[in-house]
Amino acid sequence: MAERAIREGDAAPDFELPDQTGRPVRLRDLLSTQAVVLYFYPKDGTPGCTLEARAFQESQDAFKDAGALVVGVSGDSVPSHRRFAEREGLSFQLLSDRGGAVRALYGVDKTLGVLPGRVTFVIDPTGVVRHVITSQIRIERHRREALGAVRQIGADL
Repeated sequence: MAERAIREGDAAPDFELPDQTGRPVRLRDLLSTQAVVLYFYPKDGTPGCTLEARAFQESQDAFKDAGALVVGVSGDSVPSHRRFAEREGLSFQLLSDRGGAVRALYGVDKTLGVLPGRVTFVIDPTGVVRHVITSQIRIERHRREALGAVRQIGADL
């Protein structure tokens, strides 16, 4: 059972996880100068997760121009993330949450009690969650809404 779900206006819990190269990544270090689009997805290489990763990759320039960094998180291993990132040409970090501790920290529940949930958190540079997108099947919605939220953060600053 996940902890209470993180909502808009909440402080984003800090964490440290290894990326696809095995290098530890800490959220607060990423937030020092930019917004972070933190997206939780079920599994490397599955059709929906591949479509989602490709959508975020195709919008990398738009996210960078808006002052945001995209970061994916799943329970897959570092080697699985490395293979997935190489196969799909992903330039953003994929973090390995093997035990699901960060997923639980953010309150990302399983869909139908089985499949790890698909939730995206848009976090401003001060560490406040500004937008949350939850949809297991409306995958394009995550990229589209996250980009809109990041642009709004830039307009608000």
